[in-house]
Amino acid sequence: MRIIAGAFKGSRLVAPSGSNTRPTSDRVKESLFSMLDGYGVLKAANVLDLFAGSGGLGLEAMSRGAAEVDFVDSSGSSARAVEANAKKLGIGHSTRIHSADVVSFLASQHGSKQQAPEQHGQAPEQHDQTPEQHDPVQLTFEQHGSESFGGLDVQQEGGVLEARSDDEGRIFDLVFMDPPYPLGEDAVTQILSRLSGLLDMESIVVVERASRAPEPMMPSTLEVFRTKTFGETTLHFVQLTATTEDVTQAV
Repeated sequence: MRIIAGAFKGSRLVAPSGSNTRPTSDRVKESLFSMLDGYGVLKAANVLDLFAGSGGLGLEAMSRGAAEVDFVDSSGSSARAVEANAKKLGIGHSTRIHSADVVSFLASQHGSKQQAPEQHGQAPEQHDQTPEQHDPVQLTFEQHGSESFGGLDVQQEGGVLEARSDDEGRIFDLVFMDPPYPLGEDAVTQILSRLSGLLDMESIVVVERASRAPEPMMPSTLEVFRTKTFGETTLHFVQLTATTEDVTQAV
């Protein structure tokens, strides 16, 4: 595994111990980030990497100009791998590692709310982000729920991250969601439901699934606006629906 482009191009990444992770291939990663570059979502982005594994997607985003990344994985070996990779790259941006299952993490975030599942069609939209400056901060760790951190020391330090937020809580510009392929469709929809409360109309969620799996069922607030298949892997690009914005303005 390696960083493909940007400030850390060519850097090799440490993989978590064991065989439970499934790194995104270089071919898929290169195409994915080419599309994200086209949407203008990477520069100064606040990124969330769910089921992070080695942190390859979030670290690739930082290499290409993202401002900060939250990594979430319930595995202690994944947390240690992300820590090792972040230190190896000498990252000066904001970086958090959350040793937690994804649902528990999302439930702990202010503004995250559950929506009823409902499938929607595709509707592309232009995405832009305006770069902003962030001060360098140190790597910090948080623990949620009852998940073990595998012996890694856990530190919580207030006021470290300068996270983008609205009146209801944190907002993520870009979310990577690469769950284990065996994870059921109902569980994927539940995660998306909770995630929708942490997005705005410019946010993009990338869901990676097996090509043989059906398109994820979207909650009423989200829609798939693009799908791309690479052999056994399919990427679903997701955004808030236009009706979500209409409801927000009405309120």
